[in-house]
Amino acid sequence: MGTSVLSLRIDGELLERLRDHAAKRGMSVQDYVVRTLIRDDFDERFQTAVDETEKFYGVG
Repeated sequence: MGTSVLSLRIDGELLERLRDHAAKRGMSVQDYVVRTLIRDDFDERFQTAVDETEKFYGVG
């Protein structure tokens, strides 16, 4: 898998909050944002799998 560049424009207040969160974890802002996106993507895919399983078994 290759890499690509994503450029974001965010306000100063949000950037400071991201810096604080990243610093608490000993990470760069870039690593923190990427890890957050990966986690959210996993959560979404996991929830979809759970929903499909419940549909299959007639639960919910």
